[in-house]
Amino acid sequence: MTSTAVVIGAGLAGARVAQRLGAESPEGVESPGGTGGPEGTGGPGGPGTVLIGEEDHAPYNRVLLAEVLAGRYGADVITLPKPPGTTLRTRVVRVDRAERRVHCADGTVVPYGTLILATGSNPVLPPLRGLFAPGARELPGGVHAFRTMDDCLALSAAVTPGVRVVVIGGGLLGVSAARALAERGAQVVLTQQAERLMERQLDPASSELVRAHLTGLGVEVHTECRVRGVGVTDGAVRSVELADGYSLDTDLTVLACGVRPRTGLALAAGLDVRKGIVVDDRLRTSDPHIRAVGDCAEHAGRVYGLATPALEQADALADDLLGRGAAPYTGSRMLTRLTLAGPGPLDLAAFGDPEPHPDDDVIQLTDATRGTYRKVVVRGDRLVGGVLLGDLAAVGALARAWEADDPLPDDDSPLLHLLTHPQALDSVRAGQTPIGGR
Repeated sequence: MTSTAVVIGAGLAGARVAQRLGAESPEGVESPGGTGGPEGTGGPGGPGTVLIGEEDHAPYNRVLLAEVLAGRYGADVITLPKPPGTTLRTRVVRVDRAERRVHCADGTVVPYGTLILATGSNPVLPPLRGLFAPGARELPGGVHAFRTMDDCLALSAAVTPGVRVVVIGGGLLGVSAARALAERGAQVVLTQQAERLMERQLDPASSELVRAHLTGLGVEVHTECRVRGVGVTDGAVRSVELADGYSLDTDLTVLACGVRPRTGLALAAGLDVRKGIVVDDRLRTSDPHIRAVGDCAEHAGRVYGLATPALEQADALADDLLGRGAAPYTGSRMLTRLTLAGPGPLDLAAFGDPEPHPDDDVIQLTDATRGTYRKVVVRGDRLVGGVLLGDLAAVGALARAWEADDPLPDDDSPLLHLLTHPQALDSVRAGQTPIGGR
């Protein structure tokens, strides 16, 4: 088997690259020197793309796992389109850079011209006392990470109405898991070490609204709460011990403590690795024949760990390899979206920096009755950040204005119009009307 491009990792980033290269490169992938021929083939017409993913499931949209856990979607609903070319379901054990070959656990050896590492990230397993017995590598009974489809299906199978669940971690993943489990009828306790939920994305006011939303679903929320250890009985965790000495009885424990880039293959292959696999503005690693995208990649000192940057990197890489004359990847502007359906839907978006500097203008609207919250931060003539919760009609226009980084129009009318009539931003950018116009 020979191939022009080999993608390791079938998550959002890897599947996107494979889809783009397979669908749009009938004449092969451009070589690093830009000569027009596929790397490793010497000319156009390469034999295609190989996508290698170690999960037994077809590639899926990881962002929607909480909807599967809540029971609204079946696993098949979040399956991604099958990319053209070859898909292998096996684990890569070694990258031979000298021979440009990928060695897999099932004995398959795949030569590559361009190798694309999209190995993603692993869940962080906190150093809790009692979590692992001496020499053990498997989590004890009743403990679940929440990262993969297998994690989701195993947790879903274990949840029954009335079961006691402790979710450790109150970030985006922990909030999503706690809400989904509460919808399934579980008695959920959510513990968060930081002072508020989703502290990386939300300001205090919007975080408090999220907390109120979860509480309304029956979730017991504890912030500024450090978990010290777990109690194991007959091979299963039956209690979660807090640093203040209090103990929470539990049937199931969910670890949602963040993720860490998967860099083992890159390290073993001798690539430059810091927090993630170091890449330049063309997503090249320290080996010009190997690229990296998504959760495993570190660009300009930053590892994003979110879906939107992963897809933007995948598209930038595909454009580059396809010889589209793409602009260099210079980083992603962070927009976090969380939309969970069901009773009492939870919709939120956060972008940029929601914490204002002393001279910034802040526009904030809160409707406690409807549970909506809108806040934007304007610095000079630029929209630099915002948080929106509840009615998200404003998100599209505000996000487009923020992503474009265009100067806002002169303040001929109150800046409040920015939130009450966000669609005016699109009109302004099109040169149709000043903000505040009718």
